[in-house]
Amino acid sequence: MAHGAYEHIAVWETGHVATIEVRRGPNNFVDTDMVGEIADALEEYDRTTHIRAIVLCAEGKHFCAGADFASRGPDGVARAPKRGRHLYKEAQRLWKTGKPIVAAVQGAAIGAGAGLAVMADFRVACPEARISTNFTRLGYHPGFGLTYTLPRLIGEQQAAMMMYTGRRLTGEDALKIGLVDYCVPLDQVRARATELAAEIAGSAPLSIVATRETLRRGMAEGVARATEREFEEQDWLRGTADFKEGTKAMGERRPPDFQAR
Repeated sequence: MAHGAYEHIAVWETGHVATIEVRRGPNNFVDTDMVGEIADALEEYDRTTHIRAIVLCAEGKHFCAGADFASRGPDGVARAPKRGRHLYKEAQRLWKTGKPIVAAVQGAAIGAGAGLAVMADFRVACPEARISTNFTRLGYHPGFGLTYTLPRLIGEQQAAMMMYTGRRLTGEDALKIGLVDYCVPLDQVRARATELAAEIAGSAPLSIVATRETLRRGMAEGVARATEREFEEQDWLRGTADFKEGTKAMGERRPPDFQAR
């Protein structure tokens, strides 16, 4: 796909580093078509030799505030996705690509947005970042492969803490548990991510791809298994009264009153 043909993202190159910017600000809500375009761009760069590392960033106030429950299903699927595929089928493609990715995380990375950030190899955040796997606070089940990727990144105990409580971590909190690799001032997030990507691009490209494949071996398959399980659980939970209450409470900015039904 030509760079100009994207609807939800912009792509440009500087030296050996490519930047993929989500352009659905200010919240950059996730949906099937947007994730599919990110996957398209990553796959395109797998077919090139001059691009050696990628920065994944977003315009606006937030990196990705998750799914837009007002206009999309709770799994983030647009009502009529152009691709005609489920969000998780598109998401699984992200883990099959070969070039290292640095995510520049400002503002919120919530739910599936946290999953998108965790998909990257490295994350640069700022004190203003808010990272949360808040699914259970909505009466829902974690998704976007997080049940597999998050424990692998920060350990089972910390991942369980995040998922059970749904608490929001600042960039500084996230740095302490290894969820992000750098926490810098807000106006330096993208520059630091680009700097790290350029440093990676300075290593031998064939060696980097080979090393990454070894380190991430089995991850794509693990994410595929996880998202299948996640979707099954999300499917029945979507019909519960607690889910309706959780999403309503979120919209009304109040604590939910769950009834276990």
